[in-house]
Amino acid sequence: MTAEVNNEVFVPQFEWIFHSGAVFDGHRLVPGASAVAVSGGIVSAVGTDAELRALAGPSTRTVDLAGRLITPGFTDAHVHAAYAGVERLGCDLAELSGAQACLDRIAEHAGQPAGPENPAGWVTGGGWYKGDFPGGYPDRHTLDAVAPHRPVYLINRDHHSAWVNTRALDLAGIDASTPDPADGHIERDSNGFPSGTLHEGAMDLVARVLPPVTDQVLAAGIRHAQEHLFSVGVTGWQEAILGSYGGYPDASAAYRSLAADGALKGRAAGALWVPRDTTLESVPALVESFLERREANAAAGFRTTSAKIMVDGVPENYTAAMLDPYLRPCACAGDAPADERGLLYLSPEVLTAVSIALDGAGFDLHLHVIGDRAVRTGLDAVAAARAANPGSAGRHHMAHLQVIHPQDIGRFAELDVTVNAQALWACNDDQMTELTVPLLGGERSGWQYPFAGLEAAGARLAMGSDWPVSSPDPWQAIHVAVNRAHPDYPDAPPLVPDQALALTSALAAYTSGSAWLNRAPGGTLVPGAPADLAVHSANPFDLDPAGLSSLQSDMVVVGGEPVFIRSTADSGDALLQRTAP
Repeated sequence: MTAEVNNEVFVPQFEWIFHSGAVFDGHRLVPGASAVAVSGGIVSAVGTDAELRALAGPSTRTVDLAGRLITPGFTDAHVHAAYAGVERLGCDLAELSGAQACLDRIAEHAGQPAGPENPAGWVTGGGWYKGDFPGGYPDRHTLDAVAPHRPVYLINRDHHSAWVNTRALDLAGIDASTPDPADGHIERDSNGFPSGTLHEGAMDLVARVLPPVTDQVLAAGIRHAQEHLFSVGVTGWQEAILGSYGGYPDASAAYRSLAADGALKGRAAGALWVPRDTTLESVPALVESFLERREANAAAGFRTTSAKIMVDGVPENYTAAMLDPYLRPCACAGDAPADERGLLYLSPEVLTAVSIALDGAGFDLHLHVIGDRAVRTGLDAVAAARAANPGSAGRHHMAHLQVIHPQDIGRFAELDVTVNAQALWACNDDQMTELTVPLLGGERSGWQYPFAGLEAAGARLAMGSDWPVSSPDPWQAIHVAVNRAHPDYPDAPPLVPDQALALTSALAAYTSGSAWLNRAPGGTLVPGAPADLAVHSANPFDLDPAGLSSLQSDMVVVGGEPVFIRSTADSGDALLQRTAP
């Protein structure tokens, strides 16, 4: 731990020493290591208590881990921080349970006075859960009862649908004669009038008349989201859509302003959004605009390394693209046609062309894929890009990956496509058992979220939350990745339990795997790495796996500077001590 400089022994002066715990370095639990030292924003040493504490100086600050685990800070490889922050500042339904709790919150917001920036008095926000409503989708009449005079537009947790009331439909000029857009669907009453739920591109029919979300509002949302991400141990993330989507504008300008002002403390990167109306003819102009936007963002200190392509939708509204038709659990209104196989938002020809062009321009492809047909089509597009651009080093990845045909498992390693997993969804919750499995059937339900099979076949693993679709707390997702069961559903059987990951694999995916995918510094606790780290409330390797969801992050550091300290009797400030000379 010493060095010789000009024939003199040099002893490093550590700014921080974290001691008396367990160390996970981003890949493994380090044998024999119990301490980490930090100097100048960099991890300067990993070793034993005796080795590192002997080198403490008079200004060294120490953190007694008391058996806790220290890891690299988590990196969320797929999150909508801007949307999440704005929605948390609006009518936030994300942490509520049950339809009545949502309606009570909406009524509360509807009773507040309208401001000058929102003269129509719109109630906006989101986070409602499909499993809280019969059939998965609420109607306008329910909203009308609690907000009869205020227009309401509320995005659901997966951001693939919006719930609106009659006043909102009136302001948007939507009635029984309004056709479904090519990339979306309007739920309708038996008389053909919109019932109050809009899917995918149909959301834009109302979103276009909402009060504008300004850069200032987006910046406030990102700041709010950043603080929340820090509180759950996330020190870096990928903003998964930078573009116009679901009533939100491009958040790039807000990110640039925060980065330029030094307010963007987390290791944030972004994915530029490929619109769903992209055509073969528009690909060259799209790539040119992406290059310009990437340069402008980089000049402000905000990296936009990826291009986000939504290949399909979600199964509950029949928009996930499937190789075989959806099942028809009932012959009722709103059920899918007998041959419904979902949607590909870009034709295979357009998806291939845009993938080749963006890969050639140095963008990492970030593909939203849910259904097995979307997975196969996306893999085909990546294969074409790899063949067309043999010198490319694109870190291409697929997010969500709900249903994968077994024949496609091995292609991820063959094409070096990273699995960007949202592991919290790999469980039997109400939405899975009541809305999803009946549409997929037994065989395809057994192909869901095959994380262990992908890992065994050699695929790279990363993880993200898709917040505000679901909780950004990595420990909740890690719990499900390891147990294949959600802590809120203790009596539900595990979902395809043989696809569970080991704790080491899940932690590696959420740290080094996601940081690598983001082309971000950090993700490891090794000498020379940025000191982005998290101290957790226990050592999970000592726990029963059923207790993983109970873990919290007690202290979070970015670049050697604390950004979150939990204030409780047995953590937070109680961790911090100053070492005597």
